[in-house]
Amino acid sequence: MTALSHPPTIALPLQPDDVPGERCPQREVTLFRDHPLLLDSGAVLTNIRVAYHTYGEARQDATLVLHALTGTSAVHEWWPEFLGAGRPLDPTTDYVICANVLGGCAGTTSAAELGDIPVSLRDMARVGRALLEHLGVRRVRVIGSSMGGLLTYAWLLECPDLVERAVIIGAPARHSPWAVGLNTAARSAIRAAPGGEGLKVARQIAMLSYRSHQSFAATQAGQRTPGVPAITSYLEYQGEKLHARFCEKTYVTLTQAMDTFQPTDADLRSIHAPVLAVGISSDVLYPAAEVRGHAALLPRSTYWELDSIHGHDAFLMDAGNLPDVVRDFLHR
Repeated sequence: MTALSHPPTIALPLQPDDVPGERCPQREVTLFRDHPLLLDSGAVLTNIRVAYHTYGEARQDATLVLHALTGTSAVHEWWPEFLGAGRPLDPTTDYVICANVLGGCAGTTSAAELGDIPVSLRDMARVGRALLEHLGVRRVRVIGSSMGGLLTYAWLLECPDLVERAVIIGAPARHSPWAVGLNTAARSAIRAAPGGEGLKVARQIAMLSYRSHQSFAATQAGQRTPGVPAITSYLEYQGEKLHARFCEKTYVTLTQAMDTFQPTDADLRSIHAPVLAVGISSDVLYPAAEVRGHAALLPRSTYWELDSIHGHDAFLMDAGNLPDVVRDFLHR
């Protein structure tokens, strides 16, 4: 491709390589200092800052964790059931890496810094590959859930030489019209009410798709405050909570990246790494049948279903035997 010399190269500010932290510090490195990254959009970037966490001793093979839409690289904060001795992500025997995605708002070069430049899931995988090269990692086992599951498909297509095996939890290979429609409504809310109120509504829309009818019936029935339905106060709280820690431009950028990732069936048939795909029985965002159907196109896939009433978020709040299934597959 010869376009490298034509679009202007956008040089992002240089950053220090490391940021001190606590017991599990977040680190930062500036990549693409000398060799620019060509994005799928045609834009060219240099000096991309990547924020990441590592767990365990450095080695040439590792397990790469890919976080969800509003997640971060701090796996110890949001997935403690999976991280620890004897668990799927075991720092006593494995080198575990998780990086904040390009266009996010948790330390890696953000959507606000990128301006109007769109990013793709494949762009995110290319940045992740550069991070692995920086860390001296040559082979990875990849595990991703929700948006991280979609991103895992991008890694399988973009970096087949690096991925030894992969686990995809609660995610299809591409967004259906239903999923695109939900994200479209969320982005419309943000654009209609910029400054935070739209982001709160976007989160409320998303939360309705992250749980299920049965889950809300079991957990949000009745009233917590006189005259206010429990589900209303719950959704309002979730909107306020996300507004306090997230960026509306990031929400738009990342959901657009998810919606535009549309690998073909032929693309999926070209993936030869072993893949464990996990569907969730009550998931209304990514129905189990959709997850299973896309996984069936992979030449070396295994499908397992998590039985829970709690919908898409069950992988976080009602994991059941999932940690054991994932551990056995990752270290087979």
